[in-house]
Amino acid sequence: MITTVSAAVSSMLCVAGALFFVAGTIGLLRFPDVYTRLHALTKADNLGLGLIALGVAIQSPSWMVGLKVVLIWILALVASATACNLIANAALHGRIRPWQTGER
Repeated sequence: MITTVSAAVSSMLCVAGALFFVAGTIGLLRFPDVYTRLHALTKADNLGLGLIALGVAIQSPSWMVGLKVVLIWILALVASATACNLIANAALHGRIRPWQTGER
């Protein structure tokens, strides 16, 4: 019974994480400038990866493996935030203006 419940919860978390990845991809394609695209991509992908990591950690054979999965997610959070900051700073120094309401 417990394995069935944990498998169902794990599957739901992984599907929810995949939906956040899809939402981030849609934001990447639909938003008008580099800054809003970065925002959509980093927020949605970090949450999606966290949900998938949690789903995988639930199914892990030991708590040590689950902890490693969570640590990998934390490393990805730090790397994603750093990369997003570097890309946004490069765009700012490249004089790419943020999108304003009413612009095309």
